Amino acid sequence: MTALIEEGAGEMDSRAFAEARDALAAEFVFDAGGDSVGVSARFLTENRDQAITLLREALVNPRFDQDAIDRVREQVLSILRSDEKDPDKIASNTFDRLAFGDHPYGSDGNGTIETVTALTRDDIVAAHKGALARDRIYVSAAGDITAEELGPLLDRLLGDLPATGTPLPGLAEVKLPPGVTVTDFPSPQSTVLFGQTGIPREDPDFFAAFILNEAMGGGRFTARLMSEVREKRGLTYGIGSYLVSYDLADMYLGQFSASNDKVAEAIQVVRDEWARIAREGLTDQELADTKTYLTGSYPLRFDGNGPIASILVGMQMEGMPIDYAVTRNAKIEAVTMDDIKRVAARLYQPDALHFVVVGQPTGL
Repeated sequence: MTALIEEGAGEMDSRAFAEARDALAAEFVFDAGGDSVGVSARFLTENRDQAITLLREALVNPRFDQDAIDRVREQVLSILRSDEKDPDKIASNTFDRLAFGDHPYGSDGNGTIETVTALTRDDIVAAHKGALARDRIYVSAAGDITAEELGPLLDRLLGDLPATGTPLPGLAEVKLPPGVTVTDFPSPQSTVLFGQTGIPREDPDFFAAFILNEAMGGGRFTARLMSEVREKRGLTYGIGSYLVSYDLADMYLGQFSASNDKVAEAIQVVRDEWARIAREGLTDQELADTKTYLTGSYPLRFDGNGPIASILVGMQMEGMPIDYAVTRNAKIEAVTMDDIKRVAARLYQPDALHFVVVGQPTGL
């Protein structure tokens, strides 16, 4: 449905819509994820009214022509066929299925070849009415526009959407058991996705957990997993971990790839590091260095209207206060070593880790 929004609207077919958008030098992006449908628009101030009128047509009156449905369906089917041969995607789908079972989080957002093939135009129309509704919209704007100008513009853009959408699913119970799941895949190396339950974004301990993860498996070469698994032992080219806060579940995940004969050792090192940080927390130097990195890199994200708008809408969706961008670094600086030790013992559960391995590993 989301991919079809731009494939014609109102009296315009797909080509006419594209020509109208290009004539305004406007850019529209429509995206569907596990928790949201996202719409972003970028346009010149001098073309604001025309761009909003065009975007409104796409959101309120999409055509969903059958030839467009058939074309986009084939694109999605092509992606699904490719995914069947992609070890990263196989690992992700396997992990989600084990973690979430029959909950929507447990299935691929692209569907399956069977379900996508069976979709009808009525299904697409229903998805549009159910997902694009006024009771669940978050908006941010950045650039040459005031709040007083934005208000009536949004009324015109979104006012004719349905008042309410399809009821959302309930909270996802994380059913991930500890252990290892191996999916046979002919390749000289294995892809490994591992994880456990995480911590809610609104939890008072989240910032301590955020610091701990950056020190454990963040993007720097000094992170523990990179140091222990790559630098000291040469078991992988890269490894990382990340806190994932879905709307309906919270996970703590990590990923790496390794030669089949090195996977078992790498997994053991990850388990050992998970246990060590739970037992010892961080050193004073690790805590200081991680705080410096996190507070210093944050302002660099605000480097354009697009990134600013994206950050602001994300803040709203995650329930952050309006002053979060100003107070965020102070919250990181306020985390103490006592917080780190207490949250490390709470968060890291080496005996609960599950590893999904796609390849032909030895010793597992």
